[in-house]
Amino acid sequence: MFTISNFPAQCFIALLFAFCANSLAANWQGTVTKDPAGDFPELRPLHASYHFGWSGLTAATAEVHFTKPSRDKFQVDGTGRTIGLVRVLWKLDVNHRAAASAETLHPIETQQTESYRSKKIVTHLAFTNSGVTQTRTEGQGGATETKTRQFSFPDLFDLHSAALYLRSQPLRDRSVYRVVVYPATNAYLATLTVLKREKISVHAGSYNAIKLDLQLKRIGKHLELEPHRKFRRGTIWVSDDADRLLLRIEAQIFVGTVWAELQSMHFDNPKG
Repeated sequence: MFTISNFPAQCFIALLFAFCANSLAANWQGTVTKDPAGDFPELRPLHASYHFGWSGLTAATAEVHFTKPSRDKFQVDGTGRTIGLVRVLWKLDVNHRAAASAETLHPIETQQTESYRSKKIVTHLAFTNSGVTQTRTEGQGGATETKTRQFSFPDLFDLHSAALYLRSQPLRDRSVYRVVVYPATNAYLATLTVLKREKISVHAGSYNAIKLDLQLKRIGKHLELEPHRKFRRGTIWVSDDADRLLLRIEAQIFVGTVWAELQSMHFDNPKG
């Protein structure tokens, strides 16, 4: 019970908690990778297809087109949909477009449309050097609702730009990279550790690959780190060559193991 006699103690505890929380926030922010975009060769324009699944079940497909529409901009356009039995239970069609600076590899904007059986969600992200403005419109049964929120943090990434930035780095064994990513509705601290080089076979072929470990922490409204409630950890393989293609992702989540795997790809302008 609150009384005058214990008021100083409660104030002290509150101040101590606030100080510790701020200290922790400052500590993790100090670990974020500050290196500029690396000098690794930029990704060539390409078309790629992926399958997504849960355990041994293929649940969805996606088509990705990566381009450089102008000298100073990279762009990715993607479409995806659930298939088979999963589509009977959970119909979803996704259209995604994202643009990033070709010089800094930081995001410019992202637009994603999710069409479910009975509702549609459109998410737009507009990035600046100091943060992101998210506009999210949800429509269902003829009614729509739009919400806007802002998140302030320097040098944010979306999924597309984070992938471009990380592939530009040296990726030496045991090196660690920490970036703040805002994929749709929340910010996350992503920690990637380069584990080793190994051979991997996917549907698109056999590759020498770089294996990376991925861990995620959700960033709260006061910049405190929180556990991700659904994601436990992930493993990513990219080709260990001049292209550094995304080959496979495996993620341990609350329902088990989900995966994405490269099925086929071709460059728009093949070498030679």
